[in-house]
Amino acid sequence: MAIRKKSSKNPPVLSHEFIVQNHADIVSCVAMVFLLGLMFEITAKAAVIFVTLQYNVTIPATEEQSTETISLYHYGIKDLATVFFYMLVAIIMHAIIQEYVLDKINRRMHFSKTKHSKFNESGQLSAFYLFSCVWGTNILVSENYVSDPTSLWKDYPHTLIPFQMKFFYISQLAYWFHAFPELYFQKTKKEDIPRQLVYIGLYLFHIAGAYLLNLTRLGLVLLVLHYFVEFLFHISRLFYFSDEKYQKGFSLWAGLFVFGRLLTLILSVLTVGFGLARAENQDLSLTTGNFNVLGIRIIVLSSICGTQAFMMWKFINFQLRRWREHSSSQPQSLKKKFVTTKGRPSKKERENGVNGTVTSNGADSPRRRKEKSS
Repeated sequence: MAIRKKSSKNPPVLSHEFIVQNHADIVSCVAMVFLLGLMFEITAKAAVIFVTLQYNVTIPATEEQSTETISLYHYGIKDLATVFFYMLVAIIMHAIIQEYVLDKINRRMHFSKTKHSKFNESGQLSAFYLFSCVWGTNILVSENYVSDPTSLWKDYPHTLIPFQMKFFYISQLAYWFHAFPELYFQKTKKEDIPRQLVYIGLYLFHIAGAYLLNLTRLGLVLLVLHYFVEFLFHISRLFYFSDEKYQKGFSLWAGLFVFGRLLTLILSVLTVGFGLARAENQDLSLTTGNFNVLGIRIIVLSSICGTQAFMMWKFINFQLRRWREHSSSQPQSLKKKFVTTKGRPSKKERENGVNGTVTSNGADSPRRRKEKSS
């Protein structure tokens, strides 16, 4: 992300600079159109599709349950409209954090262009990762997925999910879809766009895959684990920008990163390779949402293992680059010390130099006397 310079001149309406400077206001007006549509009976039916979650199923109360009814949800084509609306909300929240938090810190710290871009990226992602991690952990605890790990594959397919689970996945898809227009709004450099597209595409591929294949429970656990590790990295980078001596956070992140990759592989193999493989119902059925067949299980495990291997490869390259920079900086400092000590005469040389000066200024040395006598 490049530095956005505010000019005193107002750019032409609907020009490139006008859209970039006022994109949050424009998106807010579009979002208000959907909210105002709820107030009128003619447009309410269409506006509800964008604002509220669709495909709810009401389950009547049973003897074991004290509540009267339970509302669960499944997915459908109308979820795209809901994702679009909350993508607009994500753009607005992105602009609020940028203007009222990050820009104020940037003006105080006086970062360079490179640090300014990385600071903005880490600031936005650390806020999102923290919010998603806390929200996802709350769902895991409330639905008892942590106390009973077999619930990750038991009673598959998990076509009906609670409100919080569906809203979590809709919000995740909306946030990562909003990252595409942000590449334009934040004036991302051309050389950084391919890296960002790969980064965003991997998130959307795995989140949408878990949502559509009814692997929402496994996807939620893996997302919370991954977000926690990524939050540590970005919050450590924020502290590093404020004080370059701060390195402990990166060491903690490095250890947890490797542990997170191993735990991700273990949970994936345990759920997909063992739990679902031993399930009784292994027939492909689009109507019931059952995708528990050998081919799809292989694709799921291959995508997870391939992504973890790709992340480890990037992690190893990152650590090797840091070690090279650290080792290259040490010889330069030692070389400077060696040059300064080499140019400084030793104690014996300084004493000889003083004696020679006194002798030349006063009486002749024995060698000069011998030369004169000869």
